[in-house]
Amino acid sequence: MNTIIRPRITEKAGIMNEALNVYTFEVALDSTKDTVSREIKNLYKVTPTKVRIVNLPARAVIVRGRKGRQSAVKKAFVYLKKGDKINLA
Repeated sequence: MNTIIRPRITEKAGIMNEALNVYTFEVALDSTKDTVSREIKNLYKVTPTKVRIVNLPARAVIVRGRKGRQSAVKKAFVYLKKGDKINLA
């Protein structure tokens, strides 16, 4: 099972990365802190100090006059030690 879907590259995520050494990932809706931590260890060979998970609910949007729905997303904030890095490029 793939827990991590993709890195979430946004302006806010970049600021958190530089200031606090925190990386943001979109994760599967059924993932937990423990599964995300294990997946980070396997993929990037670094040990997270802390993992926070946030659920963003689905919401209604209007695009070009048509009603639509934006999908629900679950994202994980992965905190690393001072010297550790994840190469996302």
